[in-house]
Amino acid sequence: MAFPNLISVDELAQNLDHPDWRVLDGTWFLPGSTEDARQRHREERIPGARWFDFDDALADPDSSLPHMLPTPEQFALELGKLGLKPEHKVVVYDRHGLFSAPRVWWMLKAFGHQAVAVLNGGLPAWREADYPLEQGEAAAVEASHYPVPALPGQVIDAQTLHQQLIAGEIWLLDARAPGRFAGAEPEPRPGVRPGHMPGAVNLPFGQLLDQGKLRPVAELKARFAAVADGSKPWVFSCGSGVTACVLALAASEAGHHQWRVYDGSWAEWGADPALPLA
Repeated sequence: MAFPNLISVDELAQNLDHPDWRVLDGTWFLPGSTEDARQRHREERIPGARWFDFDDALADPDSSLPHMLPTPEQFALELGKLGLKPEHKVVVYDRHGLFSAPRVWWMLKAFGHQAVAVLNGGLPAWREADYPLEQGEAAAVEASHYPVPALPGQVIDAQTLHQQLIAGEIWLLDARAPGRFAGAEPEPRPGVRPGHMPGAVNLPFGQLLDQGKLRPVAELKARFAAVADGSKPWVFSCGSGVTACVLALAASEAGHHQWRVYDGSWAEWGADPALPLA
């Protein structure tokens, strides 16, 4: 039986001590926040959870863009430090409910790790169910050997995206809030223009959630159907490639599997004056 993309807190609690299961904390905060995600991990986490730092250790150090995908070699090295192996069943959560954990889900999927799920409702749902929590410095993990994967899949670069938009070959779904999509609100990153890619449609990621959990499949299908159809592959974008992955997770749950994530997202496109703006 294939590992699901989404699991409940009860399912995780039943398997928390399983030797083949691993839990990752993928919490991340928006630019400008005073919160320190790693410190919050020290203060409160699901027992045994390991810190997955996609903003630094698992980001491309040579890119000026925020948390771009690492090289396969860097990915394998850092997963080895976390004690992960390809055969492990991984559950990833964040402390928001469901916000940045799908980014970790997508990264692992993109590099070929198939058994990975997002905890529906994240840490708030775990707390609400009165399951145990852990505090303090995490115990040291025995490093493992994680083989270097192939180049990531389910990803698209700016040039290819631009060409496919001009040719009308894709649906581009932007997960940002309506004000940012319309260019009526400023971008949080300096030097990034307000607006959106010509031809994009807006599907704010929050519309796919209900109290920090993914909406039921029927509702997800309806939300997607209101902005795009299955006649062309879908590409997901957002501010910097984080909440675009909420759309990717929701699309997968809704049964749509022909999609890619634009990793650079608006942080890249909006900062490049050579790329068109709407």
